Amino acid sequence: MMNIRVDVVLPCLNEAQALPWILERLPAGYRAIVVDNGSTDGSADLARILGAYVVHERRRGFGAAAHAGLLAATAPIVAFCDADASMDPRDLPLVVDPISADEADLVLGRRRPTTRNAWPPHARLANTYLSWRLRRITGVNIHDLGPMRAARRDHLLALDLHDRRSGYPLEMFLGAAAANWRIREVDTGYAPRVGRSKVTGTVRGTLTAIQDMSALLSANNAQSANNAQSANNARSANSASSTGNPNTNEARS
Repeated sequence: MMNIRVDVVLPCLNEAQALPWILERLPAGYRAIVVDNGSTDGSADLARILGAYVVHERRRGFGAAAHAGLLAATAPIVAFCDADASMDPRDLPLVVDPISADEADLVLGRRRPTTRNAWPPHARLANTYLSWRLRRITGVNIHDLGPMRAARRDHLLALDLHDRRSGYPLEMFLGAAAANWRIREVDTGYAPRVGRSKVTGTVRGTLTAIQDMSALLSANNAQSANNAQSANNARSANSASSTGNPNTNEARS
């Protein structure tokens, strides 16, 4: 019986063409959790035949599938990877090993295109802008909110993530940054996907992702403002209390 060191969550919607290549390239000790999100091309059956653990998630959305995989995982470390063959599973140790060595709490794969057509210009531009905003908001030196990533399972569950659409990776990053996790970025290859893209490969999908992530950023900014106001109120109250203490003591004397 295989000793499962890492569970790899693979959100899946009609990826039958790519799954054989993906699953045969998983490193030893890594278990594939294929989360079928309503495929009609036999992806789930194929994944099961090829030895993957298959989970069905009826709610459509990247976050719904990714979180269902996280809940199904049992290994101490959980990694996430797209199931479209745009990323090589042989690169997974690059994001997993720093977690195993307790050198980082969250490791993100920074996508490095292997061909000119691997990353559509509209998606790359949106990612560049998002990364710039995240550097300003969190102070974390991030350049890509890439889908290949790894962290400890119990830490991820403690983040209590709620987004079930395209904002899931962003919510994970923001939660990790707020919790002062050690966040690291490593280079990983990025190739043209196999089959039809559902998100960043299309302008419509990119716009949907931008809307989801913009809503999360707005909520995060509002929460930060509330926290700052609460801190200011607490400081004002403490200052007033400190100022009033001498008078109280004098009256008692």
